[in-house]
Amino acid sequence: MGAATLDLFAAALFDAEKPLPAGITTARGEADAARFAVYRNNVHVGLTNALAQRFPVTGRLVGDAFFRGMARVYVQDHKPASPLMFEYGDDFPDFVAGFAPAQGLVYLADVARIEAAWSRAYHAEDVAVLTIADLAALAPERLAGTRLARHPSAAVLASPHPAGSIWAAHQTDPVGVVATRRAETVLVARPDAAVNVHVLPEADAAFAAALFHRWTLGEAAELALAENRDFDFGAALVGLVTLGAFAAPTDEG
Repeated sequence: MGAATLDLFAAALFDAEKPLPAGITTARGEADAARFAVYRNNVHVGLTNALAQRFPVTGRLVGDAFFRGMARVYVQDHKPASPLMFEYGDDFPDFVAGFAPAQGLVYLADVARIEAAWSRAYHAEDVAVLTIADLAALAPERLAGTRLARHPSAAVLASPHPAGSIWAAHQTDPVGVVATRRAETVLVARPDAAVNVHVLPEADAAFAAALFHRWTLGEAAELALAENRDFDFGAALVGLVTLGAFAAPTDEG
């Protein structure tokens, strides 16, 4: 099968309006549109199931029928970029944010972003985390100018909605109560074997985001203090390090 035929084959798989590509035949050398339609449906079902497994809370929030309908629309225009199915749907949260029938649930896309970050953390590279002892080894005069490396499993996500609390409430059955409506910044990290999702203190949100953008500790602290007078540099830094947000220093620094 040539490259052009492969392209036509892939396009037809994801678009039910496209006909069976020329040159695609059964073992008997016959074109079989009905069999191809069954194969196309199996591909769509498989990708939809992959999304359902990766975004279970998103599915619970909208119901199975709605989620699968939304997922099938996504699958129509989003081919897998990798043979690893756990990577499929990295941009699904952005799709959810623009999916008109879901606009009434303003927090839905942010919950999906937490789930995408959770799965990335689960499959992230195993790297030693920065410890309090590593921090203590830094000379005090170097602290303000130090940049910390994000742990490969870690992500910081800011939402204008209580997305972290909504995600956490759906980790139990029956679903827990969400007692807040405020904006939340969430840290997803896997310092050991388990992936953890933490809602950060409001005063620490800007500090964490700045460090993940490779600002120095001094720059990040100045920003955080300017945004929230309750910011406590020591408590925020120790808290993030304890949660496994950063990678241990290497021989290169």
